[in-house]
Amino acid sequence: MRAVVQRVREASVSVDGEITGRIGAGLLVLVGARLEDTEKDAAWLAEKVANLRIFDDESGRMNRSALELGLPALVVSQFTVYGDCRRGRRPDFTAAAPPEQAEPLIERFVERLRAAGLQVQTGRFRAHMLVSLVNDGPVTLIVDSPMPGTSRRHHDV
Repeated sequence: MRAVVQRVREASVSVDGEITGRIGAGLLVLVGARLEDTEKDAAWLAEKVANLRIFDDESGRMNRSALELGLPALVVSQFTVYGDCRRGRRPDFTAAAPPEQAEPLIERFVERLRAAGLQVQTGRFRAHMLVSLVNDGPVTLIVDSPMPGTSRRHHDV
């Protein structure tokens, strides 16, 4: 799975003019699933995102996590994070999991974030969404779960 994690001052997502999720300071997480992903990837990614130390401590160093600070997350499913743009002019989305495979993985990711202690708002799966955000820093990170066949030692959750 892949997450594009942004430290935000505020963020919201709406579908057909209705706000489905809104947070103040916290994390905006655009998340997608690839064909090879499993629930283990969703669990690993949720643990990683919840504990990323990307918020400032008392010394102004990025040394605190959203979980530590009690900050929320806004999770937006987005298969386009697996768009491969290396060839041609049209992104290739063949690495992205089909909706029937991706949706339960995204739901599992959200469940695991909540189980870790984060308050989580979401967009709506397979909907055309409008996402607004104020990126803080800006801080934007791409977090990938380990690829199948690589060492899974750090992948066990």
